Amino acid sequence: EATRLQASGLDPAAAQRQASFRVFGSKPGAYGAGLQALIDSGAWEEPAKLAEAFLSWSSYAYGQRVQGEAAGEALRGQLREVEAVIHNQDNREHDILDSDDYYQFEGGAFAAIRHLSGQSPAAYHNDHSEPERLRIRSLSEEMGRIVRGRATNPKWIEGVMRHGYKGAFEMAATLDYLFAFAATTDAVSPDHFQALYDATLAQDQVRDFIAQHNPEALKDMAARYLEAIRRGYWTPRSNTAGAALAGWSSGEEQAWH
Repeated sequence: EATRLQASGLDPAAAQRQASFRVFGSKPGAYGAGLQALIDSGAWEEPAKLAEAFLSWSSYAYGQRVQGEAAGEALRGQLREVEAVIHNQDNREHDILDSDDYYQFEGGAFAAIRHLSGQSPAAYHNDHSEPERLRIRSLSEEMGRIVRGRATNPKWIEGVMRHGYKGAFEMAATLDYLFAFAATTDAVSPDHFQALYDATLAQDQVRDFIAQHNPEALKDMAARYLEAIRRGYWTPRSNTAGAALAGWSSGEEQAWH
């Protein structure tokens, strides 16, 4: 690694030092991995753009006598050799589909490794909420667990519907995070999108609730499903879903029923 860094233009001492870096993050005073704005705006066509955003934002090294030193080439060199992305979650207060941090860091790292190496790494999301009983799950298994156990669970949906505007927002956010993981990893299947659609917008009562309490959330969810279709992440089972989604995304009230 030191030889490669030296060939990129670093002097031997700097190359040797940067080859030892193992901890990377955003520049001092910043937070995030650079993906949220791209995902929210849809201003990307290839996953490579998401990977490059992660690499740009995460290219600062930290450690002994190093506090946020720019080390983009060192990060790229390390990630080319990575075979697995592992996230250990030590609480049950939230899950991978109710915070953008998970897809930004977990998904961003996956996308960057795939972009640099040409191979998808293994991905694990482990449950350490009970230290005496650790649970090891692949990211795909964790995704299925959260989609089935929370996101499409009628009890959860009924619960958030008690909270009006915020409840509709939470349903829209769950879809956004599912989409973001589809864009950055191999952990999301078309069945996940279908299950979420069937449990929310395909249900008159749920859709009418969203339309009444947070009409922008309905537009955003419909637009996000359409983007998932366009990017090849989901093909609806219903032949009429595409037309209905187009109507909801444009705010056409007659499309709600």
